[in-house]
Formats: sequence, C-alpha cells, structure tokens
Amino acid sequence: MAKFNPGQFINEVRAEARKVVWPSRQETVTTAIFVAILMTILALFFLGVDTLFGAAVSWLLSLA
Repeated sequence: MAKFNPGQFINEVRAEARKVVWPSRQETVTTAIFVAILMTILALFFLGVDTLFGAAVSWLLSLA
C-alpha cells in the first residue's frame, strides 16, 4: 500500500481544481429556465396521470 502524503494530496487537489470550467452566467440562466420548464411539464403530466388513476379507482370502488 502506498504511503499517504498530505502535501502531495493538497497539490493534486489544487491541480484538479484548476481544471474545473465553470459555466457562464448565460449558461446557468438558460439551464435553470430549461429545468423549470421541464419540471412544470412533468408536474402537469403526473397530475393528469394521478387524476386518471384516481377516477379509475373511484369508479371501480363504486361498483362494489
């Protein structure tokens, strides 16, 4: 097993952190809007599915 060297570890972390490319403000805003739109679409879809299943279960229970 290799020896653990904290100094070398810190240097490697700094080297990797320098490679990080942060998104621009425009990319962040665009992505946030896209996520909000998809979240709304999926919420409406699952609301519709839940309403249909709820109506189906209510109908089935009324037969009993």
